[in-house]
Formats: sequence, C-alpha cells, structure tokens
Amino acid sequence: MDHFLYRDGELHAEGVSLSCIAQQVGTPVYVYSAATLTRHFGLFRQALDWTDHLVCFAVKSNSNLAVLKLLGDLGAGMDVVSGGEYLRAKAAGVPGNRIVFSGVGKTVPEMRLAIEGGIRQFNIESEPEMRALSALCVSMGVTVPVAIRVNPDVDAKTHEKIATGKSENKFGIPISRAIAVYAEAARLPGLQVVGIDVHIGSQLTDLEPFRAAYAKVAQLTRALRAEGHAITRLDLGGGLGIPYQRDNSAPPLPLDYGQVIRETVGDLGCEIEIEPGRNIVGNAGVLLTEVIYVKAGEDRDFLIVDAAMNDLLRPAMYGAHHDIVPVIQPAVGAAVRPYDVVGPVCESGDTFRKGAELPEMAAGGLVAFRSAGAYGAVMASEYNSRPLVPEVLVQGDHFAVIRARPTYEDMLGRDSIPAWL
Repeated sequence: MDHFLYRDGELHAEGVSLSCIAQQVGTPVYVYSAATLTRHFGLFRQALDWTDHLVCFAVKSNSNLAVLKLLGDLGAGMDVVSGGEYLRAKAAGVPGNRIVFSGVGKTVPEMRLAIEGGIRQFNIESEPEMRALSALCVSMGVTVPVAIRVNPDVDAKTHEKIATGKSENKFGIPISRAIAVYAEAARLPGLQVVGIDVHIGSQLTDLEPFRAAYAKVAQLTRALRAEGHAITRLDLGGGLGIPYQRDNSAPPLPLDYGQVIRETVGDLGCEIEIEPGRNIVGNAGVLLTEVIYVKAGEDRDFLIVDAAMNDLLRPAMYGAHHDIVPVIQPAVGAAVRPYDVVGPVCESGDTFRKGAELPEMAAGGLVAFRSAGAYGAVMASEYNSRPLVPEVLVQGDHFAVIRARPTYEDMLGRDSIPAWL
C-alpha cells in the first residue's frame, strides 16, 4: 500500500496534487510520502515484535537526510556501507549505537571515522578487513563489536546484479570457512565477536531463499557456540521485494518474512537485526516528469519526457520495470495507445519502457514513474550536464523541497581550470 492515489481526477501524494508540485518545483522531481515511509517501517517492527530486534534502514536505498531523520525518529537503526553514509546517518540525528557498518571495501579512514563517532557493530566481510580493523583498534586503544558476514551459497533467485549470497559473489566469507575465521577473530585484539551477518540479495519475491540461508545461520550459530563463541546477535540482512507492477503477483509481506525468521532462528535467543531498504522506501516515492514531445516514429510513437536515465538509472542498468501513470486520471473506458517512453539523454539505453499503454498524451502532460523511492535519487548523476534531480517530501497537505535542483552555475562552479590553461 502507498499514499499515491487519484483524488478529484488527479494523482496526489497524500493530500498534495502532483501538478502543484510540478508547478512550484519543476520537473523532473522525486516525490516521497511520509505516511508511506512511516507505515512500511512500522510493518517491519510489527513483524519482529516477538523478540528483541533493531530494524536498520539500508541507507544505500535512499540517503536523503530528511528520509533518514523521519525513520530515525521512529526508532530505526541505519545500515551504512561508506563513510559518507555514516556521516549522513549521524547528521540525521541517529546515534552511533544504532548504526551498523556493512560493505565489502571499508577503508581504514572510514573505520576510524565510525569508531570515533560511535558504532553499533562492524559487519566484517573478509579476513584482510578483519585484521586491518584489529590493528586500527589496537592503535586507538579501543575494542569494537563485530559480526562476520558469511556467504551461505544460496541462490536468491533475483537479478544477477543484485544477488549477493552465492559463492561466486564478492560478499562475505564462505560459510565453509566460518569456524576458522571466527577462531581467528576471537584471537585478534580489539575485536569483540557478537554475532553473525548474512545478506543474500535484493528484490526477493520468494521466502524460500531466506529460509534456506537462515537455516544455515542457525546451524552455524550452534556450531560457533559449541566452540565457545558468545553469539548474541544475528544480522539477517534485507532484500524483501516490492510490487513494481500493479498485478496479482505481490511479494510476501513483512509479517510473512518475520514468521520465517521466527521459524528458523527464533529459538536461539539472539537479538535480530534486519536491513530493509527497498521495502520501506521503494513504493513511498515517484519520479514526476513532464512530456516534452510526442514523436511519431516509423512503427511506433515516442513519448519524450524530461526525466532521463541519469535521473532514474534502474531501467537502463537492470531492465527494471516501473509502472508509468498519467497525473490526470483518464476517464473510465478511455482509449489507450502504446508509447515508447524515453528521455532526452544521447543514449539508446535512455528508454524507460517500450510499448507503455497510456491515454493520449501531449506536450506538457505529466506522468509519474511509480515505485521510484529506492535506488532512484541515490543513483542519479549529472550525465549530459543535466542538473541533479531534486527531491520533495510530502506530509499530509503540505510539502517541502528536501534537496534542491542545482543551477547551471552551481554545476560549473564545481570545476576549476588550471592557471596554466
């Protein structure tokens, strides 16, 4: 469920018409619903209300400070994968004891930053990283909590570019080596082993891969405890998918996901951490764009909009689907026709959808790409020297710009020409 609905013949975000936002902010623009964010976060807390837990929002999915502030004020922890994401979480008011530092390539300066600012735990991805963190802790005279990410070699049955739990992926330590790696971690100074971390991929629409991975985590927990390790936390990652298409193939609900966790690891007495991102923010956002031209091709018509692949990369990168809907509600029974919806960037890959069924459109009309709140704005760029797309947050009947569109002067001002040119 989200809060983007037609009211009085026009698509609204909560109580605000998207046409109003387009008039005041311009297009393209991301629009987020605070009510949807709040509801989706609450569903994950409800799914784990049977045990001690922390729901850590995956900052990589949407790192806007206002989004992080909203979720942090609701009690969310944060899962970060870089020093910059760590600083964003802190700037949003999230305390260090609710921030988990993940990521396969943590640098020593990033580790130092998190240690100095406070951290709940580091999720260790490799033996070299573990040794580097230990050496840093010794030099700083501190001890930090760590979990070790294991790769369970489970096929998440998702897109190959967002699968992370198979042996061929770069993430984590092979679960077959876990006993030896945990033994080394216990010997290394400056590290306090507290848990196990696992994350098998993103946009999972079937619970069975989770069940298979978590069963292996339960088995490993018992084996590590038998070796004398105090395993008190299980970080089970994220990855639960969202419905990108409005059809009958809805993914499982957070409550179903929580039940799988309960059935597989609920008897271990561990605090549970999860790291949802897409499922909290994906359907809480749309990308609003205006039609520039309707162009007749040889065998198709093109709807050229002012959003482009630099604003929403997912279709070009993953072949991802986003429902595209008109802001003005079509009349019941209105005729539709196919359009190839494309952007203005000089790439054939700048195609959002081929054959999108839409009512008759004209220049100046508005359309919205649904389910664009996750991995939209965070992956945007200024390719073709197009200003970075702005973001808006709606709450009830009012809205605020939470990231402004840069001017051309802002963009040019970030470059410098050497004096010798």
